[in-house]
Amino acid sequence: MVVIIAKGTGVRGIGRLLAANGILSYDVRYLTLVYFSGITAKLQAGEYSIPRGLTPPEVLRLLEKGSTLRHHVTVPEGMTAEQVAAIFEKDGWIQRERFLAIVHDAAFIQTMGIEEPQLEGYLFPETYTLTRNATDEYSVIRMMAERFLRVWGEVNTGGNRGLSLHQLVTLASIVEKETGVAAERPLIARVFLNRLALKMRLQSDPTVIYGIRDFKGTLTKDDLKRGTPYNTYVIPALPPGPICNPGRASLEAVLHPADSNALYFVSKNDGTHIFSTNLVEHNRAVKIYQRGQ
Repeated sequence: MVVIIAKGTGVRGIGRLLAANGILSYDVRYLTLVYFSGITAKLQAGEYSIPRGLTPPEVLRLLEKGSTLRHHVTVPEGMTAEQVAAIFEKDGWIQRERFLAIVHDAAFIQTMGIEEPQLEGYLFPETYTLTRNATDEYSVIRMMAERFLRVWGEVNTGGNRGLSLHQLVTLASIVEKETGVAAERPLIARVFLNRLALKMRLQSDPTVIYGIRDFKGTLTKDDLKRGTPYNTYVIPALPPGPICNPGRASLEAVLHPADSNALYFVSKNDGTHIFSTNLVEHNRAVKIYQRGQ
């Protein structure tokens, strides 16, 4: 039997709740047991799994220990802040609009030592352990951002390529969205770094998609011409911020890219890519893998 005891519930309220769920009887014996055991102020709120058949003293010891249920919530790599909000909202951990408002609360973000106006890119993808009555939007966001800072401290060993933290996270987010096979991340990172060094446009479809509100699922030629801040077919630089929340491997890839002169890549439609150092080779690969020629 799963029982949720809300914060601020008193001894009598807990007794009535347990009785309503058929766990014990709420009567003078319950009150006497609680008061004479000296645990009146020790019964903890939370979500409990209470097996049938426990004696009243065993039930109270469970509540005294605070043996609440732990839930595991997994956030995959490459999710946007809106997608992260949907994951946590699904089981009632947070309220989506409030979560996204806090993600863009610059004053709150600065309390965690992140000098950015919003946290897209800094909500680290991982499996998190949550408990009821101890989780809200602030705690989830702080937990994810602090995890990002710990991972960043582990992977950032000086290979920053002259880019700022925000630029590196932005680039890592693009690598995350462009990569179908994990082993290609360092090479994809190298392509984008090579293009940045030559002041070439990155021409990354995922950045274009991120800049389109209510994207319908099919990228058109007109979309590639849209003048949004995230359209890297138009702007000759990185977009203004991350387009998703990258994982450790993508962060490592931009810090330690492969050694290559490649400037182009095209999908082979199996998750992998063909990489080229010049436009002639690239156009040939496009004909073979994208146009069936």
